[in-house]
Amino acid sequence: MKRKLFSAATALLMGVSMLTGCGSKDAANESAKTDSEAIVENGKLVVGITDFAPMDYKDESGNWIVFDAELATEFAKELGVEVEFIEIDWDNKILELNNKSVDCIWNGMTLTDEVKSAMDCSNAYCNNAQVVILNKDVADKYKDVESLKGLTFAVEAGSAGAQQAQENGLTYTEISSQANALMEVAAGTSDAAIIDSLMAGAMVGEGTSYENLTYTVNVIS
Repeated sequence: MKRKLFSAATALLMGVSMLTGCGSKDAANESAKTDSEAIVENGKLVVGITDFAPMDYKDESGNWIVFDAELATEFAKELGVEVEFIEIDWDNKILELNNKSVDCIWNGMTLTDEVKSAMDCSNAYCNNAQVVILNKDVADKYKDVESLKGLTFAVEAGSAGAQQAQENGLTYTEISSQANALMEVAAGTSDAAIIDSLMAGAMVGEGTSYENLTYTVNVIS
């Protein structure tokens, strides 16, 4: 059966990305039953998700909330089923879908060549980009890729940030989430991080938990 992925994904183009929805390509196992028919028969839409503030995160009661989570919930209602969120390892997102552990991935995802070759994707619905996170007191020193090459980076495994670090020849360590990448920089265990601008805008700078950090745009591509 061809697995559809109605996800929040990011389409990468020269460092700029767009949130969109995707689905895996498994034509060899395609059956007459559509994805929506299988989901309705099962009575629930199983959504693979990660903590990706401000697009989706858990409230104090442990419920997934805000844009992507709420949109997925409304989509499930349109199908007439319940929604179930399963927090996944982002580096295994394609494997999770192909193993049928989840019906879809609904979370910030960059539309890389790897994703496009593995999934069918919807139209984009939000702009995004990859940005470099640095301490405020040193950020002015780093204006281009060459100036970044002496730094150590934290990136989410399997993310667009990891791809950017690799393509630009940067020294990096892959960790479990973009939120943890921010913690690495704040703790001084990494010099910098590469994360989505959506998260950076909400999590970094004045009035946030990371007031001593900032992000630079148009430094990587």
